[in-house]
Amino acid sequence: MKLWKLVTLCTASLLILSGCGVKPTPKKDAVIDDTLPTVKLTKNGTIVDINAIALEWEPIGDPRVEGVYIYKVNLDEVRENENDYYDTVDNRFSTHYLDTNIKANSKYGYYFKTYSEKAESKKSNIVTLTSLTNLESVTWIHSIDSMPRSAKIIWRPHSNEKVKSYIIQRRTLEDSKWVDIATINGRLNAEYIDKNLKDNFTYKYRIRALTFDNLISNPSQEVNVVTKELPKEITQITASTDLPRRVEIRWEKSDAPDFLVYRVYRSSDINGKYKMIIDTKNNSYVDLIEEDGKEYFYRVSVFDKDKLESVYSNHSVLGKTMIKPETPSMVEAKLTDGKVLLSWNSSDPRVKSYNVQKRYKKSIIESSIEDFENVRGSKFIDSEIEAGKTYYYRVFAVDANNIKSEPSIEIELKIDENTIIKHSKKTEKVFQQQNYEAPAETKEDIIVPVQDFN
Repeated sequence: MKLWKLVTLCTASLLILSGCGVKPTPKKDAVIDDTLPTVKLTKNGTIVDINAIALEWEPIGDPRVEGVYIYKVNLDEVRENENDYYDTVDNRFSTHYLDTNIKANSKYGYYFKTYSEKAESKKSNIVTLTSLTNLESVTWIHSIDSMPRSAKIIWRPHSNEKVKSYIIQRRTLEDSKWVDIATINGRLNAEYIDKNLKDNFTYKYRIRALTFDNLISNPSQEVNVVTKELPKEITQITASTDLPRRVEIRWEKSDAPDFLVYRVYRSSDINGKYKMIIDTKNNSYVDLIEEDGKEYFYRVSVFDKDKLESVYSNHSVLGKTMIKPETPSMVEAKLTDGKVLLSWNSSDPRVKSYNVQKRYKKSIIESSIEDFENVRGSKFIDSEIEAGKTYYYRVFAVDANNIKSEPSIEIELKIDENTIIKHSKKTEKVFQQQNYEAPAETKEDIIVPVQDFN
């Protein structure tokens, strides 16, 4: 068994080494021996195809012959020299040769010489052969237009059973070079969908059939595809600038026949990053904002049912919430008759009322804030004060939407104890005077004389 394996390995090695040898080629100063046999093709010794030509000759029995030189001429091209040598068959027992370096629908001429160890035969007769015309592609191809960022190509399967696949080629109107974009395996397959294309863009397609022996057909008829256009962009947008804590955005209605939804974007800067805030089917939106005088820039896009979004970066609009009322101006703050009197001015016609904020320390560690709301007029009297304490006051203007202005300057009032005491005594004296009642009028006794005193 081991010996058989060794013999097999040796035989394989010899075959490999002999196959890797260099083939002999014609010598420039070769001796022509007229006694050497010439090559004669058999009765059916030529078979032509689109990309190959097969040759068959009669067996050569002369033992001097070592092989055959093959000469080839492309008759469609101008010969630049007379060296027509093409290949060598280095075994006299071989009677076949296959040439695969063939162009479709081209004319070739072949002739042969046998060779021995020291000489060559004379030239054989030249045989002229024409390769077959190239395989035609599919006979019918059709394209589907207006697809979102894609194109669909359909065709009739090729009738030649040698076809194993189809090569899809594409180009644009700007580029004249065809590019292979896909290979569809299977002769009976009949469609291809091209994806990730540009919007509203024109593409050209064609198909080549590929056979099992790697023969590529002529290109098919060309077809055009125009991808779907994006929805029309929104150009007319308005946004409010005087509404309390909200911005109302309105825009023109889309005329897209397959309209799906509007998308509203917002940014704090006109050229900043816009964030999506809502998708809506209405052509208006109210953006609720908890800040007064807050500014935002808005953009609106349109989506269709294929989820294609319109351009929206060309048109922005500024929206702003209502600003705060004007801050009141403090006019006077004084202590009168044991009470704090505040007065202020405001020229803002929006103001409907005022809020007064009072701040003081209840203890060393505890402070208190009191708010007096809905104060009408421009004066405020605070009688709830204590001697020896310091009070701080500030005023806010309030409009009809309950929007408060920024606070006025803060007023500080220190309550002196003596002031409160003097005021208290004065108040007590006034109180006593007001509550004094005069004594009732005394009636004198009337003495009546007794006449009949017994």
